[in-house]
Amino acid sequence: MTINALVLGESPVKLWGLSAGERLRRQLQEAGGVNLVADPVGLPGSGPVLLLNGHYLFEVRTLAGMMAMENVLLICPQDGGVAAAMVDSASVEIASQCLKGEVQAEAAGLESMTPEDLGAFNEALRSAQTPFLEPVSVERKAALENRLYGNAYRGITDLVTKFLWPRPAKKAVHLAAALRMSPNTVTTIGFVLVLAACYLFLHGQYFAGLAAGWMMTFLDTVDGKLARVTVQSSKFGHLYDHAIDLFHPPFWYILWGMSLSGFEPVLGFSQVQMYWLIVIGYVAGRIVEGIFPLLGDCSMFTWRPFDAWFRLVTARRNTCLIILTASVLIGRPDWGFIAVTGWTALTTLFMVFRLLQGLAARLRGGPLQSWLSAGDVAEGPNARAFRIFGSTRGAYGA
Repeated sequence: MTINALVLGESPVKLWGLSAGERLRRQLQEAGGVNLVADPVGLPGSGPVLLLNGHYLFEVRTLAGMMAMENVLLICPQDGGVAAAMVDSASVEIASQCLKGEVQAEAAGLESMTPEDLGAFNEALRSAQTPFLEPVSVERKAALENRLYGNAYRGITDLVTKFLWPRPAKKAVHLAAALRMSPNTVTTIGFVLVLAACYLFLHGQYFAGLAAGWMMTFLDTVDGKLARVTVQSSKFGHLYDHAIDLFHPPFWYILWGMSLSGFEPVLGFSQVQMYWLIVIGYVAGRIVEGIFPLLGDCSMFTWRPFDAWFRLVTARRNTCLIILTASVLIGRPDWGFIAVTGWTALTTLFMVFRLLQGLAARLRGGPLQSWLSAGDVAEGPNARAFRIFGSTRGAYGA
C-alpha cells in the first residue's frame, strides 16, 4: 500500500546545499513507496499517512523506520518536539496539531517513540548509530553537516579510509556540493584515474601510477559520501561505482608485475603463476564475502570484533597500495609485487576459514548476528571495539 506523505513547515537553513523540502523529497524518493502530497487537501480519505515536520533533519533510515510503524509519534530527544507521525487518515488532524505544537503529544492518544526505538545497527554502512533526528537551526548548521557526513561513513573499513581520508574527503565533498557536481561525475574522474594507473604501472612509472591510484581511492570515498549527504544515491550510481571498485584491483597488481624485468621465481612460483594466484585469491575472497551473509543477518566483517580488526588490513586495494608504495620507497618494486601476491593468498585462505567457522556456528546456534546489533554493545565486553568500529569518529570532526 502506498503511503501518502505531507511536510508541515520548513526550516530556512540549507544543509550541504539542500533546502529542507528538497532533502525530504529526495529522501522519500529513495525510501520508496511514498506519494509526497503538497497540501493537506490532497490527502485521500483513507490509508496510511506520514507527517513530517520540516524544521527537523532526518536520514533515510529514520523515515524508513517510521514507515514501518502504525499510529505513532516520533519525538526528538533534543527538544522534546514532535518531528514526525505515522498515522491512519482518521488521526491526521490530531497528529498535525502535535507537529505544530498546538497539542501536547501525551494528549493525542497516540504511542510515542524516539529514534532509539528504530534500532541502531546499519549493515549497509557497517556501523551502529541511532537513526538521525535533530532540530535544524542556523547555529547548528556546521554541526549538523558534520553529523550527516559522519553518519554517511562506514564504521568498518580499511585503515586508510577509516583513519586518513575522513577529514580531507569532507572538504572535497563540500567543494563538490558547492559546485553541484553529481556523484557519478566524481566516479567518472576516478575511472579515468584507474585507467591512467594501469598504463603507468605497466610502463614502470610507479610514482606517477601510485599518485593516480591514491587519488582514485580518495575520490572513491568522496563520491559515496557526496551521494549520501546530498541524497543523490541511485541504483545506476551504486552499480557504476561498485563495478569499477570490483574489477580494477587485480589488473593493477598484474600490470605492476608485468613491468618487472628479470623476475626470479619465488618459492617455485613463476611470474605468470603469481598472476593466477592474485586473480584466484581476489575472486575467491569476493565470493566468500558474498556467501557469508547467507548465514545470517551480518556480513563477514561485522560478525565478530575480530573481523572488524581484520578488515583494516585485509588484502583490498588500499592495503595493497600501502604495500606497493612502501616497496617503491625502498627501491624494490618487485618485493611489492611478491608481498601483494602473498598477502592476497593468505587473507583469502583466512576468509575461507572464517566462512567455515561461520557455517559451523550457524548449524549450532541458528542465523548469525553482528556483535554491533547487541543491546549492550556500547557498555559490554566489546565496548572498546564499539568505540572504534561503531562509527568512524574522525568523520564527525570539524
